[in-house]
Amino acid sequence: MGRKLDALLGRNSNISKLKNLAKMAISRISILKNQRQVRCSHAQSDVIELLKLGHQERALLRVEHVIKEQNMLDAFGMIGNYCDLLIERAVLLENKECHDELKEGISSLIFAASRCGEFPELQKIRQMLTSRFGKDFANCAVELRNKCRVNPKIVQKLSARQPHLEIRLKVLKGIASEIGVTLYLEEDAPVIAAEEKLDVNQKQKQLEPKKSANLEEIIEDEKLSESVKARKKYRDAAAAAQEAFKAAEYAAAAARAAVELSRSESRDNDPDEYGGSAHQQGTISDSDGSMTPKF
Repeated sequence: MGRKLDALLGRNSNISKLKNLAKMAISRISILKNQRQVRCSHAQSDVIELLKLGHQERALLRVEHVIKEQNMLDAFGMIGNYCDLLIERAVLLENKECHDELKEGISSLIFAASRCGEFPELQKIRQMLTSRFGKDFANCAVELRNKCRVNPKIVQKLSARQPHLEIRLKVLKGIASEIGVTLYLEEDAPVIAAEEKLDVNQKQKQLEPKKSANLEEIIEDEKLSESVKARKKYRDAAAAAQEAFKAAEYAAAAARAAVELSRSESRDNDPDEYGGSAHQQGTISDSDGSMTPKF
């Protein structure tokens, strides 16, 4: 009886501690929301200034910060609501298994704690809930497994991914309408075109190995076609040998002609080969045509 009472008192003590942590988390949320609200206001002011200056492409980039800060504000609001649920339904935490009425809230709080490192009270709540319902239950929520019961909206609000272009355009149009600025950013906006170009470049990089392979195939096909042409030129081995013999005979005749031409040129340039001219041999010609020595 004493052990049961101690266990019951210990359980009640843990529940009381969890309720106090939930209350402290709600107070922390008020501070964090004020900080995020200031950041969101600054980012929105930057967007308004860029729109007034006509830098709509830069405003489209800057509006991403507005969206992220607003998402965190919404997430903190949801976390506060789930903390209120823990306080109101604390009696249901006495069960060993998580009550269906609390599954979404507890799973969402555990998931949010894994994404909010600046929230110490929420981290302690996660530890207590993990100790109460087991690591498998906590891992199911953190890893977003099937039937984890985490609210999809809080998953979207705490996502680290860049907001979609459609969302950025929608928020930017809302801000522009408030200050009376007409947007010209549509589907053909420079920023959008740049993003599409980036996607195209990535696709081209993915296809480059395939193009290289195709180029190698083309070269091999060209080599193959040349060899086929060579085979088609000669019908059989005899024809190929005859053609080779003719080519060799033509080359030999050309070589002989080159030698004869070289000899002929050398005779024309050498005066001593045939005795040279009469004057060069030391004789003179008489009137009757006879040759007399020259002294």
